[in-house]
Amino acid sequence: MKTEILRYLKEADGYISGQELCERFQVSRTAVWKVVRQLEAEGYEIEAVRNRGYRLKTAGDILSQAEILSSIRGSWAGREILYLDEVDSTNTAAKKAAENGAVHGTLVVSERQTGGKGRRGRAWDSPRGTGIFMTLILRPNMAPVHASMLTLVAALAVADGIRECTGAESLIKWPNDIVMSGKKICGILTEMSADPDCINYVAVGIGINVNMEEFPEEIRGVAASIFTETGKKTKRSLLISAVMAAFERYYEVFMKTTDMSGLLEDYNGKLANCGRTVRVLDPAGEYSGTAIGIDREGELLVEMEDTTVRRVLSGEVSVRGIYGYV
Repeated sequence: MKTEILRYLKEADGYISGQELCERFQVSRTAVWKVVRQLEAEGYEIEAVRNRGYRLKTAGDILSQAEILSSIRGSWAGREILYLDEVDSTNTAAKKAAENGAVHGTLVVSERQTGGKGRRGRAWDSPRGTGIFMTLILRPNMAPVHASMLTLVAALAVADGIRECTGAESLIKWPNDIVMSGKKICGILTEMSADPDCINYVAVGIGINVNMEEFPEEIRGVAASIFTETGKKTKRSLLISAVMAAFERYYEVFMKTTDMSGLLEDYNGKLANCGRTVRVLDPAGEYSGTAIGIDREGELLVEMEDTTVRRVLSGEVSVRGIYGYV
């Protein structure tokens, strides 16, 4: 009920009488009053005026189950929320939830991670109150070999969500980072549980630097936030909602073919590496070439000096710019 009352207050144009809330949700005035007090304790400023009712004055940048659910507008992605104030890693929590039967589209969100991890086991700094740390649980009906491409689908959704909420453009650094002005603002980590011929679940972890104001000196040259790049604070619950809505759209296209064939134009149009000379850090031997886009399997196409094209698989391979991160 708290989520529905909060959504109602958000959408209202002016005051809502206590009687209207009672009738709409079939509860007592005391129950409504208790919900209002709970919302105020979470940080919402709610004005109560005798004979007029309640009005939501300010919400601030609050993350809670009720706040996220009241912002979600899609049909399945994020319709079930597991909110944890602090967790070691949302991917770890999501995998546990999936093992316990969490449904397709369940979103695990935390205010802070103490053991966040990025690609190849790297640590992911997760300070409280400034970022988005979330993992989407998926149960796609497809062969396990296609699961890694869900990272690319998620990247498209993040870039769309950022543009919708801020008006700012971001680009995708293949395969799993979002960048602004050549600096990383988001990382995506996809993990899977599968049998040889079917997927049990996929956990798509997304960490976005939203309102961080500064970074440690050792990563300042490669890391940024939406705030440092735009100068504007972003309401995190609205960004989560925008990313989930965009993910639903892209996921529907992806699942028609279970490859990137229907999303090639969208993805290559946002590919930061496209047309750039890149250095491929392959354990079998480093090499350089010009990135020319991805193929339908999500592999990065790199044209060599002799015009031959190499297909780069994600995994243990990293791609860097010749003169910087991108």
